[in-house]
Amino acid sequence: MNDLITDTLIPETALSVAGLTDYIRFLLEQDDQLRQVWVFGEVSSINRHRSGLFFTLQDSEGKAAISCVVWTSQIDRLATLPVPGEQIIVLGSIRLYPQRGQYQITVWQSLPAGEGLRSLRYRQLRSRLEAEGLFAPERKRSLPTHPQTIAVVTSPQAAAWGDIQRTLRQRYSGLQVLFSPAQVQGEQAPVSIVRAIERVVRDRRSEVIILSRGGGAVEDLECFNDERVVRAIATCPIPIVTGIGHQRDESLADLVADVCAHTPTAAAELVVPELAELDAEHKQRIAILQDAVRQRLQAEERKIEQLRSRLLRLRLNRQIEREKDAIALLRQQLIQSTQRRLEQATQRCHFLQQKLATLDPKAVLQRGYAVVRKEDGSIVRSSTELASGQELLIQLGQGQVKVKVIEILDL
Repeated sequence: MNDLITDTLIPETALSVAGLTDYIRFLLEQDDQLRQVWVFGEVSSINRHRSGLFFTLQDSEGKAAISCVVWTSQIDRLATLPVPGEQIIVLGSIRLYPQRGQYQITVWQSLPAGEGLRSLRYRQLRSRLEAEGLFAPERKRSLPTHPQTIAVVTSPQAAAWGDIQRTLRQRYSGLQVLFSPAQVQGEQAPVSIVRAIERVVRDRRSEVIILSRGGGAVEDLECFNDERVVRAIATCPIPIVTGIGHQRDESLADLVADVCAHTPTAAAELVVPELAELDAEHKQRIAILQDAVRQRLQAEERKIEQLRSRLLRLRLNRQIEREKDAIALLRQQLIQSTQRRLEQATQRCHFLQQKLATLDPKAVLQRGYAVVRKEDGSIVRSSTELASGQELLIQLGQGQVKVKVIEILDL
């Protein structure tokens, strides 16, 4: 009697628990988006079982959570193991656990999220490039001793550009500095830096390149860890000096560069010597040479006195004459050697004085030449850069003159 009443009360469309669970599982497992889904969150609990690793992933505010499982056969393939309290991102598929009617993520891969993910990518890229030999010391090239043309790759708005200009001007007057602007922050920065380096290479005038940027947050310096930038530095035929960030920051660009400085100013100081120091070193060498000659003369004079004393004690005329001849020969050799050394030192001094004079741009102006600049301070090198009516500033050996272009004549 009760069985009859129960059967008549069940609707025809009613499903059993197993049937409903199978239907829900069918819907979940047939959804293309849920077959392979990335989910990130914080690991709130974890339980290791012989069949696999079970843990819960929740959002940062704790308003939602989902169960996850990594089967034992897949655990060794994970890039990082889930740890309670850490942010991770998992790749897997949505599956339904019929016994509990609970859906969960079957995890295939687990990666650190946020700073951890950035650090993982950095380590992986660094290891791969290091295995290729891009950071090997034998690849590093020496910098030119006295470069005449230097290229700078940085942002025109960056303070680093002003620091580099000021340092180069103070240390080495008359140096030609070429500026190749680039973005040094943001998504477009890697491509911009690569193009700026290629621009300098095509120009063919620069003997060394400074790649620079001031300090900033870690994410602001990400462009200098970009593989495209690293490979552009590695394949550049011109030596590159990096001056990126502060001492605590080490980018992949620093590792592959020929020379690494920790600030833009330090990079500029490494590229060129200071003329004042060169002059001081030259004078010091002259003083050392003069002192060496003086000591040698004194030593030889003492030897002559010793020989003279010995001659006074000798009675045989033949021995006296032989000693006189030996002394005369030694004296002549000493005079010739001293004169030769003095001539070499004098020639060296004249050569260095002439070289210093040729480096002085004011000396060129004193010979009647002039430097023509536009209103923005750039130097005019061709009449094709000018327009009629344009105002120019002419720097002479004594003073400056402001002029206006009346007519442009053909070459």
